Amino acid sequence: MPIDVMPNPADTAPVQSAPNDSVGVLLVNLGTPDEPTTPAVRRYLRQFLSDPRVVDLPRFLWLFILNCIILVIRPSRSARAYQAIWTEEGSPLLLYSEALAKSLQTRIPADIPVELAMTYGKPSVASGIDALAAKGVTRMIVLPMYPQYSFTTTAAVYDAVDSALEKASYSMHVVRIQGYYNEEDYIAAHRDNIREFWDQNGKKNTLLMSFHGLPANSVRKGDPYFCQCKETAIQLANALELGDDDWELCFQSRVGKQKWLQPYTEDVLDELAEAGVKDLDVVSPGFSVDCLETLEEIAIGYAEDFVEAGGNALNYIPALNDSDAHAALMAGIINRYREKYT
Repeated sequence: MPIDVMPNPADTAPVQSAPNDSVGVLLVNLGTPDEPTTPAVRRYLRQFLSDPRVVDLPRFLWLFILNCIILVIRPSRSARAYQAIWTEEGSPLLLYSEALAKSLQTRIPADIPVELAMTYGKPSVASGIDALAAKGVTRMIVLPMYPQYSFTTTAAVYDAVDSALEKASYSMHVVRIQGYYNEEDYIAAHRDNIREFWDQNGKKNTLLMSFHGLPANSVRKGDPYFCQCKETAIQLANALELGDDDWELCFQSRVGKQKWLQPYTEDVLDELAEAGVKDLDVVSPGFSVDCLETLEEIAIGYAEDFVEAGGNALNYIPALNDSDAHAALMAGIINRYREKYT
């Protein structure tokens, strides 16, 4: 099945290749604090939550709320959550992303350098582009690590790319990959990952596919994320040969009192426990690598909530992380777009 791409015509129009044209890859994830401390988390949240792509509210009102309330209360609580998942080597999101970038590099031609960047935090998008430029790259393929496109994530990556290039002293042709929610290798990699987990841990009667949520009005504003999550879930359920009663789609990480995409993961867990379900598996196909939302929110927080509601055990199925299958599917995407647009 084709990859979903919405390239800018100027970025993908045929360009006369110069003798020194060189292709590079910028792999971009969301970001992470430098350390699990309140000051570091506050710095990260300030940058993250100040982005209009992330919070679509009147700027004056939101910046007042952010600086006078949220950045006073939330950093210490979030720092404790990060501490629960932090490793001796550092942030799981950064470590898995770095390992994936290295693995990807071994699966594409050696003369195509791969640089990792984060939309928020370090390494920045600007530093990643600078590193590619220093290696002679003039034609850059950008691959955001978001299978499903959203204004809040993928579009934010390209805001950062455009901003960095506007300030740069060099020019660079950009190929913009917008998502791969229906890519056959992506579905197959998750199918095989889930089956391997079941082989090792046993298969439960219910599989929850939990995606990061967005405000419900994102659909009205034209964000395709909700529809793409549904399509991913349906294709994955079909690949696993699951019946309609064997799986459910839900959305997590809701913030604030406004209505978000439904059903909410916490509500589904309560309903399943009340219905007598004792054990279930949860997978998050929207996250490329494990992070705070999967390791702390699901594997720790939701697991505890499910037991308190009457369940026996919630088993979290890890993300694709730096697996061979994950690197291979990304290499396939890169190679196809390298051949088509560069």
